[in-house]
Amino acid sequence: MPSRRPPADDEGADDEESPRAPSTSHHGRTRGAKRDPVRRWSDEQEAPEEEPEPRRGRRARDSAVGAPPEKERVYFRARDSAYFEPLVALAVVLVLLVGLFAYTQNWPPMYVVESDSMQHGYSDQVGLINTGDLVLAQKVTQDQLTPYVVAAQSGYTTYGEYGDVILYHPNGDTSGAPIIHRALVFVSVVGGLYNLPELQGQPCGAASNAVYSVSLTLNSCGTSNIPGSSTLTLFHVGWRSVNVVVPLSALGGSSGFLTMGDNNFNPGDTSQGDPDQPFLSSLVEPAWIVGAARGMLPWFGSVKLLLDGNSAEVPSQSWSYMGLSLVAIIGGAILLHLFLRAEGIQDERRKARDAERRAANPDAEEDDEPPTPHRWRSALRHWRHPDEDRDTGSGGTPPTSPTGGEHRTTFGGRPRPEVGRAERRTKHKPPTDDDL
Repeated sequence: MPSRRPPADDEGADDEESPRAPSTSHHGRTRGAKRDPVRRWSDEQEAPEEEPEPRRGRRARDSAVGAPPEKERVYFRARDSAYFEPLVALAVVLVLLVGLFAYTQNWPPMYVVESDSMQHGYSDQVGLINTGDLVLAQKVTQDQLTPYVVAAQSGYTTYGEYGDVILYHPNGDTSGAPIIHRALVFVSVVGGLYNLPELQGQPCGAASNAVYSVSLTLNSCGTSNIPGSSTLTLFHVGWRSVNVVVPLSALGGSSGFLTMGDNNFNPGDTSQGDPDQPFLSSLVEPAWIVGAARGMLPWFGSVKLLLDGNSAEVPSQSWSYMGLSLVAIIGGAILLHLFLRAEGIQDERRKARDAERRAANPDAEEDDEPPTPHRWRSALRHWRHPDEDRDTGSGGTPPTSPTGGEHRTTFGGRPRPEVGRAERRTKHKPPTDDDL
């Protein structure tokens, strides 16, 4: 049955009100109605209405907002490492040992005083050689040593008395610890005869200010070619002004130093000194000398004596002084650390970043500012990241980071860098209403 065609007027009206969509062939040509002209886009044309966004989970929202903000760069410093302090302590010890060796030219560079033979009495006196002190033994030649009888004329003193203190191995036996005593006079032996060149010209004999006396010599003032049967007497020696009497025949046949400890006296007569020769050693030859005492570290050698079970002669004051010294050293190290921290010793790039942040936000809280020399007490608080909230919420909960996690700090207040993507750090959190 033939279809009824509408009038021409009606057809035109339909074209204006609701145009029929033209059909296209597989070649892209239109069939049927005439193609609409291409219209130019104008700002006045209304944009199509946006469909409402469906409810999405957290990951979808994060991707819609855009890429996560770039994480703040963490600058690594050597002192942020856990090995920094031990390595610095080891380096300090090595530098000290190398410096001591360079100064003394001896290894080991220092020795522990194991007896009270050099003390002036039985108590610890600062500046003198006491039991438990560590004495530096500097390698010297014979010409660099000044004995007691020479130093008494020039006024040269070491450790509370005239002359040099030497460390030597008795009779050259290096198997034991060296003896630390004071050199009194050098005795030269030539062909069985004894010479005292350092006493030549000094008051002698029966003079009121006599320094020495030699029996069997003219006026008791001989200084050369003295027979071994003679006796040498030194007057007013040491802090107790004792006399030292030595038979020359007991000194041996080799040249060397006559030595004695400052606190060694004759047990039967305390007005007489008790020299090392001939009881501890023959005359100390220059080859037996380890070195001269040129500095010391008081008290700390007592620890070695305590471990060895030989601390009976350590003065009681030494333990107190050592304890106070340890407290002062540790306290000084802590104060130095806090002072340097208050001065802002940190990476220059971090300083520049903090300065830019303060310039951009001048109304920031005072606690967010790094410590300054005028606010040294702020170094006592743990250092926090500049972006971290210092105030807790009303419920007392700790501040959280922009990613939702709690800020964490390592021991000592150093910031621990956040590693990983934001969604990885938060994927184990319980779902919220927005995720459903």
